[in-house]
Amino acid sequence: MKLFFGKKKETTPKDAIIGLRENLSMLEKRQAHLQNQIDQAVQTARANVTKNRKAAIAALKRKQQLEAQLDKLTASRMTLEAQAMAIEGANVNLETMKAMQKGAEALKGIHKDLSIDKVDQTMDDIRDQMDLANDISDAISRPEIFGVNLDDDELNAELEILEQEELDKQLLKAAKAPEFLPNAPTA
Repeated sequence: MKLFFGKKKETTPKDAIIGLRENLSMLEKRQAHLQNQIDQAVQTARANVTKNRKAAIAALKRKQQLEAQLDKLTASRMTLEAQAMAIEGANVNLETMKAMQKGAEALKGIHKDLSIDKVDQTMDDIRDQMDLANDISDAISRPEIFGVNLDDDELNAELEILEQEELDKQLLKAAKAPEFLPNAPTA
């Protein structure tokens, strides 16, 4: 038969799930039909319980047979639903795996030209260039180049003289001397 019809088409997960859902829909309709028949059998049994005992017993037997069929259909539905969920879960796993494989391939492509030695060398080059940039910045910002040699101690002494002069000016401008002076430190 394969010679005439060719290779059998492989069922995709989507096709399988669609087929299972269609079958489940058909089973639901069948269950609803059986439930209607059961309800009718119960009505027939109640209607004949006092009038026609044989008809009531026959209706109850029919009800039992229909309930047995309904139980089988319910079990079949549960099996199909479990299978549909398993296929859906497997399909999600498959798609996740495909995505992970693509990610791994992308990472391989990114890292094919990289090695830890190359990264270390690049980081060393960056550090060297940063050190060089700092040295250049320090050299440019030194005032000695222009003949100005500033000493921090001299600058601090000059700053103290300016502060004292400013305090003296403020005291001379005061209208009257303060009535309360704080105690001078002893140490």
